[in-house]
Amino acid sequence: MRAYPLLVIVLLIGFAVMSFNPVYKGKESENTFINKGLSNFKTKLEQLKSDVDKFSEDRISIEELQKSLSSTRNSFKEIEFYIAYHYPEFTKTHLNAAPLFHIEAAGTSAYTLPPEGLQVLDELIFSEEAGNEKEKIKTITAFLYNSYSRFYLSALKNGLSKGNNKTLPLRVELIRIYSLGVSGFDTPGSLNISEETSHALSGMQKYINDDLYFKNYNTQKANQTLTEAINYLSKNTDFETFDRIEFYKKYIQPLYEELGKWDGRPDDLKEFSGWNAGSKNFFSSNFLDPYFYTLLKSPEDNPELRKLGKSIFYDQNLSGNGKMSCATCHLQENAFIDLKAKSQSNVEGKTVLRNSPSLYNAVFAKRFFYDLRAFYLEQQAEHVIYNEQEFNTSYESIIQKLKTKPEYRKAFRNAFKDGRISKENFSKALSSYVASLYSFDSDFDRFMRNEKNVSDDVKKGFNLFMGKANCATCHFAPTFSGLVPPFFNENESEVLGITTRPIKQLPVELDKDLGRGNSPVKKEKSWIYDYSFKTVTVRNIALTKPYFHNGAFNTLEDVLDFYNEGGGEGLGLKIKNQTLAPDKLNLNEKEKKQIIAFLNALTDVSKAK
Repeated sequence: MRAYPLLVIVLLIGFAVMSFNPVYKGKESENTFINKGLSNFKTKLEQLKSDVDKFSEDRISIEELQKSLSSTRNSFKEIEFYIAYHYPEFTKTHLNAAPLFHIEAAGTSAYTLPPEGLQVLDELIFSEEAGNEKEKIKTITAFLYNSYSRFYLSALKNGLSKGNNKTLPLRVELIRIYSLGVSGFDTPGSLNISEETSHALSGMQKYINDDLYFKNYNTQKANQTLTEAINYLSKNTDFETFDRIEFYKKYIQPLYEELGKWDGRPDDLKEFSGWNAGSKNFFSSNFLDPYFYTLLKSPEDNPELRKLGKSIFYDQNLSGNGKMSCATCHLQENAFIDLKAKSQSNVEGKTVLRNSPSLYNAVFAKRFFYDLRAFYLEQQAEHVIYNEQEFNTSYESIIQKLKTKPEYRKAFRNAFKDGRISKENFSKALSSYVASLYSFDSDFDRFMRNEKNVSDDVKKGFNLFMGKANCATCHFAPTFSGLVPPFFNENESEVLGITTRPIKQLPVELDKDLGRGNSPVKKEKSWIYDYSFKTVTVRNIALTKPYFHNGAFNTLEDVLDFYNEGGGEGLGLKIKNQTLAPDKLNLNEKEKKQIIAFLNALTDVSKAK
């Protein structure tokens, strides 16, 4: 835990005001429940602020303070679907930020700021350190109260935002509940998932029954499912034994599909989120829109373009020395990796800095490479083309080579209306092929869609992954990557303290690669990103060894042993900014095998034909 310097306090208060940037502007909300909910949350914050002061003076116990915080959080959860949808940046940064330092831009500069909001308080107040962190708790609570008070006053004066489609916030909340709520991501200290989820669903139900808009729909089925879900949560309150499969199949997915039938208005999120509002199941292949993540758009894509992209992908002649293609490091028969600890360079006998990640589902990302230095798929390819250790060439050279080949001239004419062999069309063709390599038809996906069954070990492994093992707090369902739900429009990187070898092989040493800490993205230069690496998907992980950026771990057993010890910091290495909790997970051998059984059930290579 770190102290808050005066400069940071001033900056945070300033940013609280600056961050009130609603996504959608509109007139005052017609919904009485929302207005009451916003007011009630302010009242709860006032009480929490008072209780924090009392706790700092030893006038109430830690248990009483915890109860006050839970009451405040529950109040927020009842309106979260609305406020987090219409004011996502304000909510994410100031109301309910993850308990990690973060970068925030201000003009041409960027500042490294400590976290603030309800998640941070949950971690602090439910920790054994609470009694020693009274001043920090007071400071964070004051920031939260002041930020929300300004927001609330502005809402009263200017009216609240409201989008065109009132069911979208409800469906987004279901994604948030399942990916961030029941995994414990949102409650890092209390793990109070059942109570908070119950309040979130209750708020949705009250909203549906209060708003005149929903009088146009038959809400009986949704109301019944919500009531049953709330009842289920009241009876299943233990974090570790909570059955996230049963909860999804009986309540979350039916609600998600039923509310989807009410989407009669335009999709407010199309330019903001990679989520496909037309999907009916979190585990379906159309849950995300691949074209949100590329410069290529859906109307431009076609089978001829994809075929052209595949030809480019396998063409060695396009590299500087004529000996390297994309497939050199991304072999289809190996789930589009090369099975090497570090991928080969174009210089014989040398390797590049890191290994090659799989291209399955690679399109579903807003940042690329382990250090997140590329911002879109086409830019990722550009880095490879110009890299002296890889293609070591240029677009100009590639375009000239393509123009000399009759088969390429014909292929470009078939794929594009203008038939031009250009940098733009080259990039779109390559993107078309990579975007086609999605992987959402594994045994586990089909099980969650009720198309087949899986073993009890797979089911138990998933619940461990989503619960006790804390995997899903970084590898978010359903992508099981660091693509952050519920909007899926940003990527996380994590500091794990990755070692140079499996922990059973002594001595245990920290890998020296700084990862994102050495990224060329100047605005993100900060100590918080030293040793930080992109959280990649664990889909097809059974086929994509060796693991981590340095390829130092050859088995999933070795990987789980590392996490079970709390990463590098848990192993005793000095890492000031590890984002992985250093606490031991206390997974036994049977539980590890069950998690691996689940991971194996995520294998799907059916799209590579």
